[in-house]
Amino acid sequence: MYCQVIVDIVHENVAHTFTYRVPDAFSLSPGQRVLVPFGPRNREGVVLSLTEETDYDPARIREVIRPMEPYPAILPPLMALAREMAEQAHCPLAETLRLMIPAEMRGGRVRALTEEWAALAEGVSAEQAEAALAAERRSPKRREILRLLLEKSPRPMEEIRQTVAAPREAVKALVGAGLVRIFTQELLRRPGTALQGAGAAWHTLTPEQQEVLEEILPALRKGSGRFLLHGVTGSGKTEVFLTAVRRTLEMGRSAIILVPEIALTPQMVRWFQDRFGPVAAVLHSRLSPGERYDEWRRIRRGEARVVIGARSAVFAPTEELGLLVVDEEHESTYFSDHHPRYDAREVAMSRCGREGATLILASATPSILSFARARRGDYMLLEMPRRVQDRPMPTVRVVDMRAELEAGNRSVLSRELASELGACLRRGDQAMLLINRRGYHSFVSCRACGSVIKCPNCDVSLTGHVSDRVSTKQEKLRCHYCGYETALPDQCPACGSRYIKFFGAGTQKVEEEVQRLFPGTPTARMDLDTTAGKDGHAKILEAFRSGQARVLIGTQMIAKGLDFPQVTLVGVVAADMTLNLPDYRARERTFQLLTQVAGRAGRGKRPGLVVIQTYRPEDSVLRLAAKQDYRAFFEEEFLRRRQSLYPPFTIMTRLLVLSPAGDRADEAVREMEAQIRAALLEHPEWKKKVLLLSTEAPGVRMLRGMERRQILMKLLIGPEAESFCAFLAEKAEHPPEGCEVFYEYNPTSMM
Repeated sequence: MYCQVIVDIVHENVAHTFTYRVPDAFSLSPGQRVLVPFGPRNREGVVLSLTEETDYDPARIREVIRPMEPYPAILPPLMALAREMAEQAHCPLAETLRLMIPAEMRGGRVRALTEEWAALAEGVSAEQAEAALAAERRSPKRREILRLLLEKSPRPMEEIRQTVAAPREAVKALVGAGLVRIFTQELLRRPGTALQGAGAAWHTLTPEQQEVLEEILPALRKGSGRFLLHGVTGSGKTEVFLTAVRRTLEMGRSAIILVPEIALTPQMVRWFQDRFGPVAAVLHSRLSPGERYDEWRRIRRGEARVVIGARSAVFAPTEELGLLVVDEEHESTYFSDHHPRYDAREVAMSRCGREGATLILASATPSILSFARARRGDYMLLEMPRRVQDRPMPTVRVVDMRAELEAGNRSVLSRELASELGACLRRGDQAMLLINRRGYHSFVSCRACGSVIKCPNCDVSLTGHVSDRVSTKQEKLRCHYCGYETALPDQCPACGSRYIKFFGAGTQKVEEEVQRLFPGTPTARMDLDTTAGKDGHAKILEAFRSGQARVLIGTQMIAKGLDFPQVTLVGVVAADMTLNLPDYRARERTFQLLTQVAGRAGRGKRPGLVVIQTYRPEDSVLRLAAKQDYRAFFEEEFLRRRQSLYPPFTIMTRLLVLSPAGDRADEAVREMEAQIRAALLEHPEWKKKVLLLSTEAPGVRMLRGMERRQILMKLLIGPEAESFCAFLAEKAEHPPEGCEVFYEYNPTSMM
């Protein structure tokens, strides 16, 4: 028997299969990982197929060394998905196969954890053990071990060691006497957020929830259906997911629930663990290597049939997939900007089609593209326009910060927000404050020459951070892209002036202001700085949920999906921050952010209030977000994009060029632009579709030490445009020397 293997090396020179002989001692299957000799070294690989014959000289064919696991790590549907993604991304298959398994499995970086257990030996009855216990007089330790095993057998050796001091020799003596046996057993590492048992009561669905579920169930039974669930914040979409998952399990199938932020995962895991117990597993990047490996194996072995996780959980090795839910589907975090680039929503669609599963995209603020698809009939639109128990939507007030400045208020909090925060705290309620920038200050600038202190590795300003609020000597400047950190300079690096000043505010500054206005108020801050440690998100959210913290201050990670019934006030400190970005989706993302964070207020019995601070209160985005009117915003934004010819009416595509040297990046862009223009002359049908071809540099010219340039194009939709896009993707696959080139179709960021 021979097998065709893709070796785990990402290089175009080895982007094909290699044939190996399968030793008689092994039985292999497609999708199984194997260790094979490759050149002078041994390499891991994946079996693609098996044959009984080969065209190669059998004498020259080397043998598989061993299988890495006793089962295929990559199931057939995921193998087909990897092939499809490799073709679309124009990358080696080895690169997309890596997405299908935890990185920790490659190279043997993590292994199964085992522990020793002790039990009464086979054939030893309780009566025999009792007799041995009675006869054992010389060793109190052996007597205690026998007593423990009579009470409960088997027991972990660690438990016995903790109960009986230094029992190793005593246990060995009992083993030698034929009374006790020692064996090893696998110990699964479970995430700290996982609960061990189900038991939470199931809620009776509201008529609106039941109506939506009745639309989904026939599709579940048929193994089909593509739904867009548009429900206002607090309408109970999660309860619909839970019930749909229960029905899926009853049909003998499995389910995957995707969430956009790791911050949401602990809450979602708790809800699902409360209902489904150990049948639910969690997958995300903040798990320890051992936890991620063990959760993956529980899923692969069928012990866990419900998977909750972030973007990469779309590749979970579930068999008989019946339901795949993408919660908060509008979030850009579903797009992976690491090579090979992919959109988890598109991958979910492909996987559901391949495996006969039902897809539900859900959001209170669906993306413009998804809602347009639903109107076109690509998805069935389901709507939940009311909150559970007909609770009112929160009252929203918009504060003009220009008037605050005129009144002499220099605080990051307006007088109205500060007043309402005080009233909220006096009532014993909780509040959430959103500012979509972490740190203490937004940037540092010289008042003499106007230069902004930037990161030497990235074309972005450094953000001010304070590690000790008592002493300004502890002020640091930090890059939020590459992590570069430096002390605050005494003078301007550009002109030598000592007039250096902080501008703007971040989460640290807002937290300090809350403490200044309301001394002693317990606060929690949630941003990438405070959640960097293991279970960082879960610990902060639990402190807020339990009431240990009264005010939660955070970036956009607190804006969506979180459910805290005691929150009656939400403040948006700087609503303009995302509105002014140079991106055609800036208005859409601002509306989504404001609507989502407003939805955190008033989810309990008491009504909610939202205070939005802005320098542009007249903007229609803020006005419609205040009214929570998604339909009106969609119609306005849809018309604007039609008039300006932006997606979904056109295709935005670009070649992003990266190089350590700016001159080389510029030269590569010129070379590729010339090749593209020559191709357009050869293909007039392509040229007719090109509305824009620009080589203007992106908003961020350098990132993590790499110079960034781009060729940006806007295309009319049609088969000719798709053919041209395939040509562009091919160009990215063979980049100029000294450069990396990434092809992006409707890129999630234009920066």
